[in-house]
This record gives sequence, structure tokens and C-alpha cells, in this order.
Amino acid sequence: MRLRIPAELLEEIVSAASESNVEVCGFLFGERRGDEWVVRKVTFVKNRLNSPTAFEMEPEDMVKALDDAEKENLEVVGIFHSHVSCPPRPSSKDVKGMTLWPVPWLIVTGHKVAAFMLEKGKPKEIELKIISRCQSSRTLP
Repeated sequence: MRLRIPAELLEEIVSAASESNVEVCGFLFGERRGDEWVVRKVTFVKNRLNSPTAFEMEPEDMVKALDDAEKENLEVVGIFHSHVSCPPRPSSKDVKGMTLWPVPWLIVTGHKVAAFMLEKGKPKEIELKIISRCQSSRTLP
């Protein structure tokens, strides 16, 4: 498994995470090609918990993001969020979320980034390949 993301989109996520004292979160939209998940668009979603240690996506923002992506013929190819002060590894709450959203999860702490998927109920780090060319939609709540 591999997550391919344009450098510009990854930088948007890293920049937003480093500027925030709460966890930022959102969707990675694109297409799946075999064992690759290819990111074409990043959409930030409001963290309704407004917390430095946890996130929950605002339901209305989620629906809008999903509707917009569907209109563009894009599918969910990942979930992203930041950790403010702990390493970019899935927490137990993240693992629960990964069971509901079985796509790659991109986690950012500072300038450290890692991608994970569940394998036999446990998070496994997957390859993260940074590419060029993108479509952007950064709207921070």
C-alpha cells in the first residue's frame, strides 16, 4: 500500500498543523489505483472538539466536503489530522476511527509526517510518496 500526495498539498497540511494549537483535520480526495491511493485534493474540516489532543470532524463540514468531492468525481482516499505534541503515530482513538474509515490516515506532528492503514486490526505504517501537481482547497475554519 502506498499513499501518493503532491508536495504542495502536503505542505498545506504541515503548515496548517504547525500554525495551530489544536488538532487540524480533514479529507484527502482523489482516486485509488490498485494498491495506491492518489491524492488530488485536500479539504480541511473544522475540528468540533477544538482540542490539542483529539479531533472530531464537524458533521456539516464533512457532508459539504463529501458532496463537493462527489461532484468532482473524487473519492475519499485518506483522512488527515495533526498531533500537537505527540509523535505522528495513531492513538487508540485514531485506531477506532480507522475501523470506520478504512483508508490511509495521514498524521502530522510538526514537520514529521506518516501514513497508516489497519492490517489485522493494528495500524501499520505505509509508504508515503510525495509527488508534484495538485488541486487545492484550503479553507480553515
